[in-house]
Amino acid sequence: MLDERKAAILRAVVEEYIDTALPVGSAHVVKSSGVQVSSATVRHDMATLEQEGYLRQPHTSAGRVPTEKGYRFFVDHLGQPAPLRGSEAVQVRSFFDHAHGELEQMLQDTSRLLGDLTNYAGVVVAPTPTETTVRSVQVVSITTTTALVVAVMSNGAVEKHTVELAEPIGEERIGAATVHLAAHLTGMGRHALSAPPATGDAATDALCTLALGSLRRDSGDELDQVFVGGTSQVARAFDAIETVREVLGILEQQYVVVTLLRDVLDRGLQVAIGTETGMAPLAECALIVAPYRVDGEEAGTIGVLGPTRMDYPQAMAAVAVVSHRLSQRLTEG
Repeated sequence: MLDERKAAILRAVVEEYIDTALPVGSAHVVKSSGVQVSSATVRHDMATLEQEGYLRQPHTSAGRVPTEKGYRFFVDHLGQPAPLRGSEAVQVRSFFDHAHGELEQMLQDTSRLLGDLTNYAGVVVAPTPTETTVRSVQVVSITTTTALVVAVMSNGAVEKHTVELAEPIGEERIGAATVHLAAHLTGMGRHALSAPPATGDAATDALCTLALGSLRRDSGDELDQVFVGGTSQVARAFDAIETVREVLGILEQQYVVVTLLRDVLDRGLQVAIGTETGMAPLAECALIVAPYRVDGEEAGTIGVLGPTRMDYPQAMAAVAVVSHRLSQRLTEG
């Protein structure tokens, strides 16, 4: 633990370095709010903070920059996420007021929103299909021998499947199939769809069988979808080109991204800094993550990935607000 004065000095160095990306000298720290001591005292305390591993000096006679330990102390003492700034709050409210349509498009747009809010890469992991239940199902006639099966899932996903009928079928049987499927499938788990009991009408039963088969074809695909937005900001966020290449390469590996976000959450972290990510190529990166929920149940994960020199208060606020609003939107359907 650091005493109040050293904590204030460390906080001033972190905030200045986040803002400027330049090593911070004692003169800048003396001018910071909350630091009311002489330059000599600041220099002495900065040297002590360096010895204790919170700061480092990249070059002789240069100022100091935070270490991973220094960032960790800064983040751990931020308290609750600050509210988003006015313009960003308006942007989030407007986005979710107009966010409608299919789940995949909404999640892709949400990843872009995170990128825009933070200027880092926004990542959204979609709910695993087998974790959802059927909220509603309907069969719609397209032609006399073609029908569209529309299923709305508990995670907000809308599935549409076209089925070809062996012979023409009237609207009466289309309606009967809808009622029968809805009564049997609503509330049923995505991975456990079972055939409804026979109605006694061969044509209606045949349509129900086709509809159920179309839904089952997707139920075995358990690969988590990952949506990444703001990759263009990554190039501007990091100083080293090699780091940019490594980060972009990782973001292209869907399985790696899912594993990374889940591992961070499983360890009880909201923020992983540098080596805390568990991946050597991300040693110069920080990751902020949060789950989003549907009907109170954890469904997926969102996060932002950027440099360790991240604007942590703003990025944490963005992730907290977006996860909350996304949960609301998906729960409402």
